[in-house]
Amino acid sequence: MIFKHIFTILLALFYSVGITAQDIPGISPTAKFTDSAGEEGESPFSGSAPVIGIFKANPENVGSWNAHYEWRFYTEGNASNPYLIRYEQDTEFTFNKAGVNFIVCYATFTQGNDTVAYAREYWEEAGPMSVSISDSKLEMPNAFSPNGDGINDVYRAKTGYQSIVEFHAYIFNRWGQKIYEWSDPSGGWDGTFNGKDVKQGVYFCLVKAKGADGRNFNIKKDVNLLRGYTETTD
Repeated sequence: MIFKHIFTILLALFYSVGITAQDIPGISPTAKFTDSAGEEGESPFSGSAPVIGIFKANPENVGSWNAHYEWRFYTEGNASNPYLIRYEQDTEFTFNKAGVNFIVCYATFTQGNDTVAYAREYWEEAGPMSVSISDSKLEMPNAFSPNGDGINDVYRAKTGYQSIVEFHAYIFNRWGQKIYEWSDPSGGWDGTFNGKDVKQGVYFCLVKAKGADGRNFNIKKDVNLLRGYTETTD
């Protein structure tokens, strides 16, 4: 979303000699987001944590003006008490907590006694940028069939997991020996140990994870490894 120029010019500017409308600097702030599923979009955006946000002030007509930028990140009802402030033209931030976040960019341009400010009044008219982080969700299956048919060949989190910001999974055999582990919910176990296929049977999976909403997951699951089973997509 690109915001149009709506600005407040301090009184001193009107009395400056040689200043014209064409000389006035401005900003057109933009935001681009990418969530954990690879979905991309601009403000307003909703997605699964972690969500990476890239923010640009996009200043224009700066010329010899001195520019000062202040990015403010806040939650609903807390505009006057931001949880993060960044003093740079462009910035990047990763959102890991569930809920709605708002982002504004205050910009001040000075030249001698002249000042052009884009602050509270600017954003009251334009409206803040926003990103909504979903509540967490995580489930693990109880079986998979690593037989090379391209269907359910890897044991991994069920499709649709959301806003998982910490993840650790472990696979044990029936003697309690750890034979595999991974630390990304998009990863998984292919049914091998030290490069060799393990036998068909029941294994044990332990998952410890944390969601963007603070929820802790402690999943314990028996996993049936079925090598002779062929699945269909019908």
